[in-house]
Amino acid sequence: MKIIELYTKEETRNLKMGLAVLGAILLIFLVVLLSRSEIAPKEGGRYYQLYARFNRTDGLQVGDAVRLSGIDVGRVTDATLDDDFKAILKMEVKENVKLPDDSSVAIVSFGIMGKKYLEIEPGGSEEMLESGDEFSYTQDAMVLEELIERIIGIGKAKRQGKKENTENE
Repeated sequence: MKIIELYTKEETRNLKMGLAVLGAILLIFLVVLLSRSEIAPKEGGRYYQLYARFNRTDGLQVGDAVRLSGIDVGRVTDATLDDDFKAILKMEVKENVKLPDDSSVAIVSFGIMGKKYLEIEPGGSEEMLESGDEFSYTQDAMVLEELIERIIGIGKAKRQGKKENTENE
């Protein structure tokens, strides 16, 4: 007796549809998993090491890109905590990319829910950062939940202000 004969045509169709959906979900999961892994070999060339200290690095990981003007110029190579529980990120930057010592670095993302990366904003100093130097100016990651809470708080404050104005009139 075949398994298919145990079910009605509608149940068989539902079973096949369920298996197709499950297969699609597994395929999407694999694509996302592979896109997050660092399977590409490291580019050839020479790099120098720089450091940046942040209060929070939410979502940024070792291996994520370091960019300058939208171009990849390096990678995050290590993340540790200092004695004050601040995150210290170690990054490698291509040797031919010379950065003024008053440059800043921020944690940003590719869109609202995108992967995080470091974006360097060059300064105007004539002195350049050397290997082992630390950025003086950093900007922490913006957490989506905090941003939503701020927007809701602003909306509530405006609504509260409107209520008070109409009651006073």
